[in-house]
Amino acid sequence: MPIDLNSIGREAGPTEVSWTSRDAMLYAIGVGAGQDDALAELGFTTENTEGIPLSMLPTYAVVIVQNAVAARPAFGEIDRTKLVHAEQGFVLHRPLPVEGRARVTGKVVAIHDKGSGALVAMQSEAVDAITGELLATTSSSVFIRGEGGFGGERGGSAPSRIPQRAPDFERVVATRADQALLYRLSGDRNPLHSDPAFAARGGFTRPILHGMCTYGITGRILLNAFCDANPARLRSMQGRFTRPVLPGDTLKVQAWKEADGIRFRTLAEDGQPVIDQGLAGVAS
Repeated sequence: MPIDLNSIGREAGPTEVSWTSRDAMLYAIGVGAGQDDALAELGFTTENTEGIPLSMLPTYAVVIVQNAVAARPAFGEIDRTKLVHAEQGFVLHRPLPVEGRARVTGKVVAIHDKGSGALVAMQSEAVDAITGELLATTSSSVFIRGEGGFGGERGGSAPSRIPQRAPDFERVVATRADQALLYRLSGDRNPLHSDPAFAARGGFTRPILHGMCTYGITGRILLNAFCDANPARLRSMQGRFTRPVLPGDTLKVQAWKEADGIRFRTLAEDGQPVIDQGLAGVAS
């Protein structure tokens, strides 16, 4: 069965997701916190350090939504080996608690015909299960190779967010050879990131790193660089996944201070973007 064009507007949920301080620390380590200096980010990696309270990384908002499996609207029985994450964004309405429960709902908002494949755009909301307050709104899209050509709207292309000048900030960061094995413990058990045979069926020479892990690594670096590691100051973040990353690859995060926020991109070892057209909203 091909992609289901009637799924546009389809909703799923609400379904409840919970997390604990252990999840907060495991996620932080999964996106590289403490990797270069074990004592540098104790506010995200430990719960009992004197004078340093534990905080949740803002990018965990996308994990809350992703772990709400029952809140993912169906859009057809497609070949999952042909599916890749294309875009991801979130807006935080208040800082995420270290421990909590949320009710998550999801909706298919558009399906675009890109010729070689289909781009499915979705939006989700996470509401505090106790207070009813809106925690986060996320937007995402997935690209499914071979599902295009159905005659639908192609969808517009946003203008480049990357300034044509040298970056105001640049940092090189290494990923671990076992980064995907560590990150998957936060909930994303897609075998594309761990099973060589499954990855081969998708056309990859070996399992690739979760795009959401690269996204989390990038968000953590931006948080430390532009928000003084204060999670309450990173209000939003969006970007486009352009190329896969292999565990063990070295990345380079570049960022520019602009009037509307922090423009950013993350480059692979060869200088090509793996996350592009990034924009992060930062509070003063």
